[in-house]
Amino acid sequence: MSDTPTDTNRDSTRRADHNNTLNTDMMQWLSALVAIIGLYVVASPFIFEATDQAIWNDTLVGTGIFLLAGYNFVRLSRDRLASVGVASLAVLLGLWLLVSPAVIDMGSSTLATGTAASGLAVAVLSAYNAYANNKADAPDRVGARA
Repeated sequence: MSDTPTDTNRDSTRRADHNNTLNTDMMQWLSALVAIIGLYVVASPFIFEATDQAIWNDTLVGTGIFLLAGYNFVRLSRDRLASVGVASLAVLLGLWLLVSPAVIDMGSSTLATGTAASGLAVAVLSAYNAYANNKADAPDRVGARA
């Protein structure tokens, strides 16, 4: 007999301690909120006074945010993890919205403030979405392809 103790339960408890489950319902609502903010960004240049550049910027970027957040919403509704890459792209679009009023003439201070605030919200919420989904363990029902 060997003098070295074998502890097979040690590996299973170590795995149980590091089990990072994700509340997909909460993350689904988070993605829905980001998608709604994207729709607000699309609509805002038509509500407030805006230049042509602001209309194009907010319409294209807001549509992109809506589609990206919608994609993650659908993934989460199917008990899959959200795509970290898609959420990261939404962060970049949110950061662009945050700085775009300084780069593009928006036409009104109300639109500029709304665009910047929306960009900040999208960036923060999407960054949390990417972080949480990156740290989470894959659900048991997820297939080999994501």
